[in-house]
Amino acid sequence: MYTLLHGSEGTVEITFANGKTQRLKYEGLVDNFTRRNLKRDVAALSEKTREVAQRFLSEGTCSACNGDRLNPAALATRIDGRNIADWSSMQVSDLIELLTHTSGQAFATLVETIRGALERVDAIGLGYLSLDRKTSTLSGGEAQRLKLVKHLGSDLTGLTYIFDEPSVGLHPRDVGRLNDLLRALRDKGNTVLVVEHDPDVIEIADNIVEVGPRAGAHGGELVFEGKYQQLRAADTVTGASLRRAWEVKDKRRKAKGKLPIENVSPHNLKNVSVNIPAGVLTVVTGVAGSGKSSLISEAFWSIYPDAILVDQSPIPTSSRSTPATYIGLMDPVRNLFARANGVDAGLFSFNSKGACEECQGRGVIITELSYMDPITTHCESCDGRRFKESVLAYRLRGKSIADVLEMSAEEATGFFSERALCTRLGSLIDTGLGYLGLGQSLSTLSGGERQRIKLADQLSGTGNIYILDEPTTGLHMSDIDMLLDLLHGIVDRGNTVVVIEHNLAVIGQADWIIDLGPDGGKNGGEIVFTGTPEKLVGASGSLTGEYLRRYQSA
Repeated sequence: MYTLLHGSEGTVEITFANGKTQRLKYEGLVDNFTRRNLKRDVAALSEKTREVAQRFLSEGTCSACNGDRLNPAALATRIDGRNIADWSSMQVSDLIELLTHTSGQAFATLVETIRGALERVDAIGLGYLSLDRKTSTLSGGEAQRLKLVKHLGSDLTGLTYIFDEPSVGLHPRDVGRLNDLLRALRDKGNTVLVVEHDPDVIEIADNIVEVGPRAGAHGGELVFEGKYQQLRAADTVTGASLRRAWEVKDKRRKAKGKLPIENVSPHNLKNVSVNIPAGVLTVVTGVAGSGKSSLISEAFWSIYPDAILVDQSPIPTSSRSTPATYIGLMDPVRNLFARANGVDAGLFSFNSKGACEECQGRGVIITELSYMDPITTHCESCDGRRFKESVLAYRLRGKSIADVLEMSAEEATGFFSERALCTRLGSLIDTGLGYLGLGQSLSTLSGGERQRIKLADQLSGTGNIYILDEPTTGLHMSDIDMLLDLLHGIVDRGNTVVVIEHNLAVIGQADWIIDLGPDGGKNGGEIVFTGTPEKLVGASGSLTGEYLRRYQSA
């Protein structure tokens, strides 16, 4: 029994379904559970695994250290009256100030090293964070910028760094700071590759490569390589977008009422009160850490819990979920195949009767072992198509069910003539996701794609409040018009739309603006402007207004 629960010394020989064998190290059940569920962030687990693990776990603040994580001896040590937990809970910008006034020759070099690292964090616009902040609470953009800061402190040179949209979640002011750090990383003798849509980041590049000409099946080609000014003159989608003159909206809708937020103070908000106009498009903006998400995604949503929150969090579905299942496309498709062939609709589900018997409809064989992580191998029986061979023999307009699931949404609109199906497919195309495969696993989608597919599932409602958290994430400049048309269409159907956003093109086309600041962290949490875009252009004391003026005159 001890070996079963705790033994981790021996090895076992595993025979897989395909006849292959492999000798693996054995790990006791308790040791395995501890490693996989207690020594890692539970939030990183799949929803199903997390639900199972949570049955055996309970969490709460440690009574011994009161959440400070250290033993009494560590907490008893103090510098200037503060222990290490006090120092770690301070905002980075405050900690820099404290270190500036910390004296002592014995540790002067150490203080200088620490302060240099903190100043790099502050320079990237993350001075509002504290050192004890859980990394699981960071946004994708914040996490990526911290990685950038980490590498800037390295003495290594001659390396190649790849950054995937590091400007995500950044206000235009903070994009300038990001550019400074990217240049610094390059100037240390490194090669820096950046996947990016932000024109300010594109402008500083030494060399630009554009892939296109469009997305999905319409892309995959190199359409440009050269300098920024050459790109502006090029006959490409990005070149045309860079040449385009954007305007601030002068005609706006009138509010049909107001949705008040009164005296809220979560996180860094300072007893904020503001009205959200009903029946219009409102953009909430401000520099990183100014309190936008605290105001809208937390305070506003708690006051109006029936509002539809469309953020970039993982879609709570199984690994078998696809765009087709998420937007409710599969049931009518299965029924079409069933009627055309005179058979049971369940045959055309890879979760039911039609599933490949070898892989159970997964397309891969997952070997679940209680003492190690699952092993995934390609299913040779169905060649990854998930269905039995007998099911693939049934056809609808010359296509098998697997053929249909391999289509993109755009291709499927030409295949299906049924109105209900075309409406659902149109919701994907309207949100810029026409290139997604109907049978593509949702786990492969980016944060921006996840948000837009959730929005596509909610497009038909009226009289609702929609909250969108940075919907431009992952969007090319040429797709902004698509997003704006979508948002305006939602409002015109009688809904209220509240968007947390930094993109100046979206800000300029809003009916109403709420700008938070004046900066991030303890220096934010205040309303610095409310009004229309044209008034924001002339407002003083607003960083957003300052950059909107530059944007309008560009």
